[in-house]
Amino acid sequence: MNVIETKEILYEYPDGTKALEDVNFKAESGKIIALLGPNGAGKSTLFLHFNGILEPSSGEVLVNGRPISYDKKELMKVRQEVGIVFQNPDDQLFAPTVMEDVAFGPMNIGLSKEKVESRVKEALKRVGMEGFEKKPPHHLSGGQKKRVTIAGILAMKPKIMVLDEPTSGLDPRGASQIMRLLYELNEEGMTIIISTHDVDLVPLYASTVYIISHGNIIKEGSPQTVFSDVETIRNANLRLPRIAHLMEILNKEDHVSFGKPYPLTIGEARRKIREQAKD
Repeated sequence: MNVIETKEILYEYPDGTKALEDVNFKAESGKIIALLGPNGAGKSTLFLHFNGILEPSSGEVLVNGRPISYDKKELMKVRQEVGIVFQNPDDQLFAPTVMEDVAFGPMNIGLSKEKVESRVKEALKRVGMEGFEKKPPHHLSGGQKKRVTIAGILAMKPKIMVLDEPTSGLDPRGASQIMRLLYELNEEGMTIIISTHDVDLVPLYASTVYIISHGNIIKEGSPQTVFSDVETIRNANLRLPRIAHLMEILNKEDHVSFGKPYPLTIGEARRKIREQAKD
């Protein structure tokens, strides 16, 4: 089942500029889906349609098979199902303390004080931020802020989490920790949709990849299918994952071939090298 689907959506800015054009996108339940594209390609704009923050100029957005209705009551329901984590945590954190920030969503849907406190405690524990309840969010590190924004979404108990550039601005360890958390949430049944221009992350986590360029989806499929289309990747101002690029250079420059498609991860490359070494 597709939990989110867009059908030929067009989005125009007030000045007539087209930010999205005839975009068809599907997110299958229980999967990790990556939207890959350079800065300015339309990733963030598309994501803001997934829970009704933006309304398309034409086309429609469906959540769990139902078209989004843009009245206030229905949007509240959609936003309980689909949580969005913005690229910059400072755009999402506004309360004086971590606890108040994470509690904001559950309070606004009318939960009792006891339920709100329970959800806040559970969410902070899930992201490893227990003990930070009274901290001002602006005193936290970038990685900690990102975890608090994720906790704020988890406290709403959505079935779908959408994250715009979840590793942006983080050091390698912080990025790895965030992606590990998302992987664990997915293993527990949550559908995860991420946007990124970090092509090395995508083969490690995503089952389906979409390439967006100038507001258009230009390629979709498994990581292996998408990254096999080298011309499309480079025309979209992206690159191959480092491992695949190394294999491409070995093939073209040194006439050492490990076959095609190129491996996308260290594990895949290791298997290919070991197989060749045995021959």
